Amino acid sequence: MDAYDPHEHEQHPTHAPAAGPAARFPDHAWRKPAACGPNSGNCVEVNLAEHGLVGVRDSKIGDSPVLVFDRGEWARFVEAVRRGEFDG
Repeated sequence: MDAYDPHEHEQHPTHAPAAGPAARFPDHAWRKPAACGPNSGNCVEVNLAEHGLVGVRDSKIGDSPVLVFDRGEWARFVEAVRRGEFDG
């Protein structure tokens, strides 16, 4: 997993292209879960980008950092959620 903060791209140029997260994850491709509706839109959003990366951000933070996963990491995370590994 690569955590990308749009404010730190000058300090860590290997984490993202100079254009920032917009270059990696187009605005139109961010998706919220259906259950998010009654939550006033404050949810985690996912972007399945064409280049094989998955971006995750917090919708209630206007300039949210983007967590970046490759497709394999994302698939393993989703499977762990389905198995209940994160249930408290």
